[in-house]
Amino acid sequence: MDRATAIFVDGIGTAAATSGILTQLQGRIFALLFLQPKPLALEEIAAELQQSKSNISVTIRGLVEWHLVRRMPVPGSRKDHYEAATNFWRVMQEIMERRFRWNLRQALAAAAEAERALEQAGRGGNETAAFIAGRLMGLKLFFTAVDTAIGAFTQGKVIDGETLRNVVPLAAPAQKRR
Repeated sequence: MDRATAIFVDGIGTAAATSGILTQLQGRIFALLFLQPKPLALEEIAAELQQSKSNISVTIRGLVEWHLVRRMPVPGSRKDHYEAATNFWRVMQEIMERRFRWNLRQALAAAAEAERALEQAGRGGNETAAFIAGRLMGLKLFFTAVDTAIGAFTQGKVIDGETLRNVVPLAAPAQKRR
């Protein structure tokens, strides 16, 4: 592997390791394939990255699932060959929908469940319950705005920044605003 490719492969691997989405090896595989003019077979990827073919085979499945890498037929070969995706808009749509939006919705569901539990406990009148209800409302406002923005992004629509800016002061309790 030439020096420029090695620098890029290592850098993307490091970035992937801290992304919470990909492993370091997945980042390295993607980076290697991204800088290749033609699809590579598993054996070639393994040799370039000094990994076992089985390790590359298992690891590359996640990249295929995330639409970062696709299997490509190569005329005259029965081996699996792979190339990196170059449509970053589509890749980011997938990541935003499947990773971030799912997490936001989990947080919103937890807040709604906590609100139901608060109401069922009948603690609406005490100061602690009011504090908790306020915090949950702030979280819901903020995450709903972010969820809406992600939805707009993934559909290629304009994201209304004013809506996001207006929700931030509402999300912070009055006595703790910074």
